Amino acid sequence: MRIGAIPQVYRNVNRWREILSILSKYGLAGWLARFEFSFGRGLLKNRTGEVLADASRETRIRMAMEELGPTFIKLGQIMSTRPDMVGRELAEELEKLQRSVPPDPPDVVTQLVEEDLSCALTDIFAEFSDLPVASASIGQVHRARLVTGQEVAVKVQRRDISRRVRVDLEILQGLAQLAEMIPELAPYQPCASIADFQRALRRELDFERERRHMEEFRRHFNGSPLVRIPRPYAEFSTDRVLVMEWLEGVPLSSPQKVAESGIALSAIARQGADLYLEMIFRNGFYHADPHPGNLLLLPNEGLGLLDYGMVGRIDDALREEIEEFLLAIVEQDSQRLGAIVIRVGATPPGLDESALAIDLADYIAQFAHQSAENFELAAALREMFEVMRRHRILLPAAMTMLLKVLVMLEGTGRRLAPDFSLMQILKPYRKKMMARRISPTRQFRKARRIVYELEQLAEIFPRRMRDILQQVQTGRFDVHLDHRGLEPSVNRLVLGMLTSALFIGSVLLVTNNVWPFWFWPLDGASAPGLAGMILSGLLGIRLLRAINKSGHLDRH
Repeated sequence: MRIGAIPQVYRNVNRWREILSILSKYGLAGWLARFEFSFGRGLLKNRTGEVLADASRETRIRMAMEELGPTFIKLGQIMSTRPDMVGRELAEELEKLQRSVPPDPPDVVTQLVEEDLSCALTDIFAEFSDLPVASASIGQVHRARLVTGQEVAVKVQRRDISRRVRVDLEILQGLAQLAEMIPELAPYQPCASIADFQRALRRELDFERERRHMEEFRRHFNGSPLVRIPRPYAEFSTDRVLVMEWLEGVPLSSPQKVAESGIALSAIARQGADLYLEMIFRNGFYHADPHPGNLLLLPNEGLGLLDYGMVGRIDDALREEIEEFLLAIVEQDSQRLGAIVIRVGATPPGLDESALAIDLADYIAQFAHQSAENFELAAALREMFEVMRRHRILLPAAMTMLLKVLVMLEGTGRRLAPDFSLMQILKPYRKKMMARRISPTRQFRKARRIVYELEQLAEIFPRRMRDILQQVQTGRFDVHLDHRGLEPSVNRLVLGMLTSALFIGSVLLVTNNVWPFWFWPLDGASAPGLAGMILSGLLGIRLLRAINKSGHLDRH
């Protein structure tokens, strides 16, 4: 941790103490879980009374995040979109993080709304329900009716959530700096990951941004009978209060009501999948949280989309890579898939490309004989994430979010229709993908981008070459060599020299009978000499073991 972070630690010392206390409790429960004895296992429980030592490691991590509060719950929800980083089991467990929390009291909500809108609640709303219809970690939603008669939903941010999130983000930044110093965690770029999380959470705290997202979606789907986007009321909205049109429908999270609706659910599942694929591959701007609670079945058999705090954007270049990625899976081309993974992913130094190729070939063979109707894209993508994690390859965050959305989309579709297959819907998109790729509009945009980059290169190249020549001429041109893997060899060499010197010195002490002497049964032998010989022998054995294992003295 940097010295400049010390004032932050002092300022947030109470929260640091609370976080460390919770983490130590769950860490101790993990230690107890390794042993079979029953004594003491029941002492550590979470807030609901569950015994922590009986839970799996992934479950304990999820429980700890729930106990740590809104910021860590959001962090867990975002981590659930990165199975390539945290592993499939933990990602699936983090998907269970609670989305509903106890709401703020009605007087607190009323005070916040009146502060932000600078008027009394009755000046805007003829009715305002004190009981929220939904309550999450960031905000809660109340049903209301404007004085002009429109039924609306009012999303209100939790009181003091911005300050609590700011404190937690400072602490997470400090923990990330510590994690960067641990060799096992450094390849996962903790500081960069926390910086991405900070940006995502600050955007979600800004309800004005969410309102603009809703307006953008309404422009994309204006007049579409398949989807309904709530209309936001900009005149009654701020960065902490969002007033939007109330959509009357049946949430997909209520399976009994969905079954009673009498709507053809297989058609709705296909319609929703087509809608998302259109968002992704045509607009490059999509709703990134398609869990059942955010999807409504409308009376006209359309779909209503709720909660626009988390959206995804992909540019043309990344969209082409994602299309190539999915096409390689659909067409079962392992070589093409491996080339895409290496091209778009952050690969570790010394990546074993032959081992990666073998794993990808096995992965493709595993799903090669499944028909499109029975193909489970979610299972295929989860297995792909596992391969990426095994080889420590990190895919771009935008790409993993999109692939996770496809996994959630297939899960929601199967909730409506058990025989739903996203692959069956995705397969016809191959023609559309190829048609868009060779379309004159896209080719013109790509050519324009390439020309612009070449123009920049032509402008910068002569100046950079002149700077290099000037440095060579004045003797200021330096070449820095990075000796990868040299440090363990140097450590081994130094240890070998020290061991030899210690052994020779100890032998001299013994042969010259240097005082103090050893007692029975080695009467008269030099005690320092014998101790040095024993120590040099142990060091020699350690050196031989290190050489035999990997040649590294500082890692396993």
